[in-house]
Amino acid sequence: MIQKPNKKTNRPLFSSGPCAKHPNWSITNLDISVLGRSHRAKKPKELIDLSINLTSEILEIPSDYKIAIVPASDTGAFELAMWNVLGPIGIDVLAWESFGKGWVTDIINQLKLSDINKIEADYGLLPDLSSVNSDRDIVFTLNGTTSGVKVPNLEWISDQRKGLTLCDATSGLFAQRVDWKKLDITTFSWQKVLGGEAQHGIIILSPRAIERLNSYNPPWPLPKIFRIKKGGLVDDAIFAGSTINTPSLLCVADYVDALKWAKEVGGLTKLIGIADNNLKIIRDWVDKNEWVSFLAKDRNTVSNTSVCLQFSLEDEVAKYIDTVHFSKSIQKKLEEENIAYDIGSYRDAPPGLRIWAGATIDPDDIRILLSWVEWAYLTVLKEQ
Repeated sequence: MIQKPNKKTNRPLFSSGPCAKHPNWSITNLDISVLGRSHRAKKPKELIDLSINLTSEILEIPSDYKIAIVPASDTGAFELAMWNVLGPIGIDVLAWESFGKGWVTDIINQLKLSDINKIEADYGLLPDLSSVNSDRDIVFTLNGTTSGVKVPNLEWISDQRKGLTLCDATSGLFAQRVDWKKLDITTFSWQKVLGGEAQHGIIILSPRAIERLNSYNPPWPLPKIFRIKKGGLVDDAIFAGSTINTPSLLCVADYVDALKWAKEVGGLTKLIGIADNNLKIIRDWVDKNEWVSFLAKDRNTVSNTSVCLQFSLEDEVAKYIDTVHFSKSIQKKLEEENIAYDIGSYRDAPPGLRIWAGATIDPDDIRILLSWVEWAYLTVLKEQ
C-alpha cells in the first residue's frame, strides 16, 4: 500500500476562479456600513472611489488612464471594450486557449467584422507574436487561464502603433508586471488573482483608447450595460465612481479588503514575488518527476497563477488507461481527502490538473499539495 503524506493542506482552495481569498480573510473585516444604501450616496460612492484608487495605486497605473467598474465580470468588461471600439481598422486577434478563441468567435459572428487576421496556436503554445501588425487593432489575453500559457512580455507591441491593444488580463494582473504604455484597453475581474467576489469587471483605458471612443461611433446598437459615452463623448462620471448600473456594495467592500491586504503585504512587487515563488516550488517538483509536465511547452511562458499540468504514462500503460478518467480519478482522491478542490483542467483543455498559484496561496500548501498529487498519481496508477 502506498503511504499517504502525513500533512494536509491548511486551505484546500486551489480553484482558478473564483480564487482563494487572502490569508486570514474574514467576512467580519468587511466594511458593511454601506449595505442597504444607494450606491450613489456619499459614503457608498466613497467606497467605490476607494476601490478604484487602490487599484490604480497597487497596479501602478499611469495617472492619465481611466478606471471604471463595469457589469458582468471580465467577460462583460472585454465585451464592452470590443463593442465600443472595434471596427474602424483591421484587427489582429490572438488566441491560444478557450477565452481567446471566444473573442475570435464574438468578433466574427456577433460583430460580423471581416478584416480579421486570426493568429492562433494550440493549447500549450503561444502564437507567433512577431507576426502581429501594430497598424491594426490587437486583441489578446495576457495570461491563458485555461492553458497555463502567459505572454512573457509586451515588447512585441510597438510604441508607435496606429491601432489599439485590447488586453484580457484577468488572471495575470496582480501577479505579472505589465508595461502600461503598451496597453490601451485592459480588463480583469475581482474573482481572479485577489480572490474577490464575482460579477464585477474592471476596465482600464489609456488616452489613446479614450480618443478612439470619442471619435468613433460603432454602426451596431449598444446594450445599456455597454454604454460608456454621454453626448457622444466618454462619460467621465463612470470613471469617477458613478457606475453604469448598480454594483453589489458587499462585493465592493470585499474587493477593498483584498486591495488593503495587498497594500499591507508589500504591494505589487510582493504579490508577484509570492506567485513567482509558488511557481518555482511547482517547477522544482516537476523537474524531479518524469511523469508530470507543464502544459506550456516553453518554460518562459509558464503562468505563475494558473498552472496547468499533464501526466505522462508509459506507452504500455497508456493503452489501457483513458487519460481523462485517469486525471479525474486523481482529482477525486484529492478532493475526498480534503487536500484540493476544483483543480481539474478546464473542460476544453487537455486533461490534467490546474493549480492556482497566485499570491493568496500559501507556499506551504503548494508543497503539501504536490506530495499528495504524487500519492494520488501512484495510487490511481496501481488501481488501473
